[in-house]
Amino acid sequence: MAVIISDVKKFSACYLRGIRAGDKLISINGNEVFDVLDFDYYCTEDRLSLLFESKGKTKTVNLKSSDTGLIFETYLMDKKQHCKNKCVFCFVDQMPKGMRESLYFKDDDSRLSFLFGNYITLTGISEREVERVINLHISPINISVHTMNPELRVKMMGNPNAGKSLDIIRRFYEGKIDMNTQLVLCPGLNDREELDFSLVSLAKYAPYVKSIAVVPVGMTKFRDGLFPLRPFSKEEAIDTIERVDRFNEKYGHFAYCADELYILAEKEMPNTDYYNDYVQLENGVGLWTSLKDEFLYSLENEVLKKSSGEKHIATGVAAYPLISELAETFNIKTGSEIIVHKIVNNFFGESVTVAGLLTATDIEEQLSGRISGELIINDCMLKTKEEPIFLDDVSVDELAEKMGVKITVTDGSGYDLLRKMMN
Repeated sequence: MAVIISDVKKFSACYLRGIRAGDKLISINGNEVFDVLDFDYYCTEDRLSLLFESKGKTKTVNLKSSDTGLIFETYLMDKKQHCKNKCVFCFVDQMPKGMRESLYFKDDDSRLSFLFGNYITLTGISEREVERVINLHISPINISVHTMNPELRVKMMGNPNAGKSLDIIRRFYEGKIDMNTQLVLCPGLNDREELDFSLVSLAKYAPYVKSIAVVPVGMTKFRDGLFPLRPFSKEEAIDTIERVDRFNEKYGHFAYCADELYILAEKEMPNTDYYNDYVQLENGVGLWTSLKDEFLYSLENEVLKKSSGEKHIATGVAAYPLISELAETFNIKTGSEIIVHKIVNNFFGESVTVAGLLTATDIEEQLSGRISGELIINDCMLKTKEEPIFLDDVSVDELAEKMGVKITVTDGSGYDLLRKMMN
């Protein structure tokens, strides 16, 4: 397979040797190049021999540097791989119609797992990709397991390959590939005894299964015609936490419950030591404790000053108690009057309580006309830091103009939250 070059930096090594846009890169040092992982890996060698197809003929360019000057159409150098599953709990299937097209794309791409920490199910990974992960030692790989029961996995993921693809975990283990895993739990399906089975089954692949995140299913109000699911009850959340604790006591501490389970169970969040360097932070595991510890540490070590002008913070239902506690502590220490607002998620449904799924629509409807001055929000509400757009396609600037306030975005850390409160 050859990769099409979209551009070449002027006066770079390849440019000076006649390589231009539209030419194809075939191999590096005799190794075929399929995508960015191949390209980056083979370019680490001291001397490079690049084979191109240019104007219908092959052409070799020898370099003493990895600075090729080649530019490709996408960062992957080809298209993202689409998810082939029909999971009963898929959040994308619970999205309302009329949102931006990219939100409906379900990726299941092993390269994104390594590059950006995305989770993959292994149902769509090719034999070549499995061998490449092992041979090039691409690690860690993040895997959406959900259950280690093959028959149940087929049922939950709507894919006949879902059960047998679990064997790839064994192969990664034998290849000494580090893996972070997640179990999205659906009450009555893969919790209770099925959870016990999955945890113990994954423990067999330690130490290369580095972590297991246990996460409750997320449900929106847009579930008409979908598999009948229900949210966790308080009692079920308590049962789940207790099962994970018993597992950790017996097998070593590498399974973690998401913050949401502790909120549902009305139990105190674990301390920092529980999370072992916060390896599952992106899965909502330890966000509460991490943010609180960072904020309180900064509060004791920074030179504090009273906030300037009227300031407000918008957050979700789940994080509201924590953010209110932190703001109150700051107010007492500095004499400030920062006000925290709990935004109910009417857009996706009140059962969705995380701040990362709040929309500009709900923030505007619930705060417009009630506040002035400055509004602080978390960047988890936005598409990316480079593209500050909410899920409902409203930009930060548009929302600020509609509400007549200044909007400041924090990076999600306790350190930055304190800075934004003071500045």
